[in-house]
Amino acid sequence: MPKKNIRFSPEAFTEAEAAQQWYAERSLPAGKAFLKELTHAIERVLESPEQWPRYIEGTRRYVFHRFPFSLVYREMGNDIVVVAVAHGKRKPGYWKVR
Repeated sequence: MPKKNIRFSPEAFTEAEAAQQWYAERSLPAGKAFLKELTHAIERVLESPEQWPRYIEGTRRYVFHRFPFSLVYREMGNDIVVVAVAHGKRKPGYWKVR
């Protein structure tokens, strides 16, 4: 089975960057911990993309353990496309138009 590649939509990249910056402005260790959690999520999804539950509009979702965020992604051929780094308190599915 060929190795999957990860790609972020521009909006998902912006969300991840903004979340990391928000945490880092409040606490440098928290900012680093958020990046570590994001990296862990990406690694887990790449290992086994089908493992995580189906979500909205043909996506799947990996829920972060330490932060109120989810990695929302679609499998597209040999790629895993992250469509959102979604905050848990934001309206579900706000990213559907991506």
